[in-house]
Amino acid sequence: MIRTIIIDDEPLATGIVQEYLAECKEFEVQAICHDGFEGLKAIQKHQPDLIFLDVQMPKINGFEMLELLEELPAVIFTTAFDEYALQAFEVHAIDYLLKPFSQDRFNKAIEKYRQSGLAQNVQELLNNESSEAQEYLTRIVLKDRNDIKIIPTQDIKYLEANDDYVNIYTKEAKCLKNKTLSYYENHLDPETFVRVHRSYLVKIAEITKIEAYKKESHVLILKSGEKIPVSKTGYPKLKSALGF
Repeated sequence: MIRTIIIDDEPLATGIVQEYLAECKEFEVQAICHDGFEGLKAIQKHQPDLIFLDVQMPKINGFEMLELLEELPAVIFTTAFDEYALQAFEVHAIDYLLKPFSQDRFNKAIEKYRQSGLAQNVQELLNNESSEAQEYLTRIVLKDRNDIKIIPTQDIKYLEANDDYVNIYTKEAKCLKNKTLSYYENHLDPETFVRVHRSYLVKIAEITKIEAYKKESHVLILKSGEKIPVSKTGYPKLKSALGF
């Protein structure tokens, strides 16, 4: 049997997926969850082969939930919004079903899973990419031992590269996230954060002063008094961000 979990905050949507799956005898639904936290616990408990996952849900969204998993099951997204298709591609989704979808379209997604394992139809996902402006992160979800923390980006002072991880500094604490600094440079609003150094991404509003430091180099002074180095390539970006 193929172990399956359905994660969607709309009971009607979970009911439709369950009804369509009833036609696929080798699939066994082990849990139906209505938010990301429930989904996370169910995945850790049942270790499913495949999940059907909504994107916009209470508490944490589908992508944030996936970030908290150490090993990803195969994923078929079910959502009413097409602007998340490229993100689905980035997490290696099997397929991306736009609500409302028919039994026939659902069956095609199941067939993809059967025939290609964890492969995906890249071209279809790219064709579904929204032409609307990019939506930047408004929060970061991470694990801290046995706790799950949600950090609003407005609380972040700066981010520091740490090999394949990133140190996230807020006024209260320092947290570690298994992402690269380049990822956050691309996914945080460039009008709010600026990459001033290969190892530092800084919130513009936290900057109080720019001081010369040695020959042709500079250092930022933050509101907290912390000092951040500015590289030669980072200085033009900083000047542009500050408008001078």
